Amino acid sequence: MKWFIGLFIFYSCLTASALAQPTAEPVRVATRIVKPFVFEEKGQLTGFSVELWNEIAKQVNVKSEFVIKPTVKELLASINNHEAALGIAAISITAERELQWDFSQPMFDAGLQILTPMQTSRAALVKTILANLFSSAVLPYILGVAIILVVIAHLVWLLERRHPTGMLAHPRYFPGIFETCWWAASTLATQADQMPRAALARVVAVFWMFASVVFIAYFTAAVTSSLTLQQLRGDINGPEDLPGKRVASVTSSTADEYLRRHNIEVSGFANVEDAFQALQTGQVDAIVYDAPVLLYYAAHEGKGKVQTAGAIFRKENYGIAFPDKSPLRKRVNEALLKLKENGTYDQLYAKWFGGSGS
Repeated sequence: MKWFIGLFIFYSCLTASALAQPTAEPVRVATRIVKPFVFEEKGQLTGFSVELWNEIAKQVNVKSEFVIKPTVKELLASINNHEAALGIAAISITAERELQWDFSQPMFDAGLQILTPMQTSRAALVKTILANLFSSAVLPYILGVAIILVVIAHLVWLLERRHPTGMLAHPRYFPGIFETCWWAASTLATQADQMPRAALARVVAVFWMFASVVFIAYFTAAVTSSLTLQQLRGDINGPEDLPGKRVASVTSSTADEYLRRHNIEVSGFANVEDAFQALQTGQVDAIVYDAPVLLYYAAHEGKGKVQTAGAIFRKENYGIAFPDKSPLRKRVNEALLKLKENGTYDQLYAKWFGGSGS
């Protein structure tokens, strides 16, 4: 009996010692290059997800090595075939993926965003001006003023046609009405070179001059503000503007699935860098993809060349992916929660994105 107790104590010591040391065999972690979560710098992987995993690995007390995969699809497949024990990058947690993989607690709150080129070209500016002139907000005012202009022209013709020294060279309706229409339009543009001579016609002219000043002031303000806003935002301001546009995304991503589900024609690229190149060269009108990735690109490599359009939509969370019933999942969740509680997570979030991740 004594030898059994001694053997039990010896085994317990060995077990405790093994748990206290990092596992000899490194945990293989599948990832993919997607700034600012994972990217290579000076021959080393860095980024928010890489640094977060390194902190988790310390808490879990394991050594790890990264296995880079080109796409999320291949990343998740490597977990299924046991090439990797888990996957971390910018992996959206979806109901469909939950059927095949287990996920950690959410490690990042995200969503989809739209990226478009800066509206700076002359052709884009002319297109924007024409679009504003014939927009539903401005066109009714233009039509209304045109009708009033014709009415004023008729009044002036009626009152001025019998004046012996009036401004009409031809008192008959044709071509006299064209002369008064030209005068009314010139007055609207503050370019009239003569005034009616009949007393009542002059009263009408004074009214029309004041009305013209008010209209020109309003019209200028409306078109200028609308044009400025359009220049800043472009003609794509949300998902509702995407049908009919040339839209790019990353194949098999949640953004790609969203676009196809909403019957929006999409050009799929193997990675987001290829999509960025297509946007810069004018092959596509917009990119729809994960908001943090697009925001980071717009603030760094694409600064001054691209802009985000509209608000973040289809909110989603990123998580760490595991094979079904992975024993690591619970330990990683505990470590992740601990990092959020002790402030380490917020420090990493502030480093890469600014603000707080809480």
